[in-house]
Amino acid sequence: MPDGPEQDEELELTSPLVPLFVITNGRALPPDHEYEHTTLVTAAADGVQVSARTLSPEAGQVMDLVANGFLSVAEVAGHTHLPLGIVRILLAQLEEDGLILTRTPIPRAERVDRELVSAVLEGLKNRFGA
Repeated sequence: MPDGPEQDEELELTSPLVPLFVITNGRALPPDHEYEHTTLVTAAADGVQVSARTLSPEAGQVMDLVANGFLSVAEVAGHTHLPLGIVRILLAQLEEDGLILTRTPIPRAERVDRELVSAVLEGLKNRFGA
């Protein structure tokens, strides 16, 4: 096992030895960026050609993941091996910079009253015969 500088070069930036606040540059999730785990994320058309030097390694990894289509926030977290909260902060920064687009999940439809549907169906049958 190497000691000294050689060992430091082998460490990845996302290793357990790097505190998570370093990955987010100490930022917190802005209140206007609420990402559910099912929110879909993709790269903006003009954001795909961003120089890798302008992004952190983690943000660059996120951009690589979403460059070819939509992924959910949970999928991005799974692929990057980062906690969901950290991924949400990275996504907020990328969205503020105009590099990604997000689609909120479609809310579930409310259940329709079964009696109302039956009454409408019965009325249609009476009116038009069936």
